[in-house]
Amino acid sequence: MPAHFLLDTNTASYIIKGNVPNVREHLLKVPMAEVAISVVTEAELRFGAARKPEAKQLGIAVEEFLLRVESLPWDSEAAKHCANLRAGLETEGEPMGNLDMMIAAQALAKQLVLVTHDQVFRRVKRLRIEDWT
Repeated sequence: MPAHFLLDTNTASYIIKGNVPNVREHLLKVPMAEVAISVVTEAELRFGAARKPEAKQLGIAVEEFLLRVESLPWDSEAAKHCANLRAGLETEGEPMGNLDMMIAAQALAKQLVLVTHDQVFRRVKRLRIEDWT
């Protein structure tokens, strides 16, 4: 069963920290085979743990999460979507952070639903979004 949902970094963080119960409850209703993250999100999660080496439990929680969810590689198709997305957003005068743009482009390229609470993604036309919070 291929992935259907791409979890944004904030959603993955909610799951790891357990601080937004609605997200975990929703996740329990979805087969894990339908859930993935971008390798970009993986990098952001690992960075969050690396910048707080004293928070050992956070590092452990991140690694356990990464064992359970598929991390999708960023590929040429995502790069094409990213270039077009960036050009369009800059033309409209509404640029987006590079990492968010890469995650959005990957969701578009793979035709996945992006699960996020971040409102910036609402500016991306054709991006299917769900907010599990």
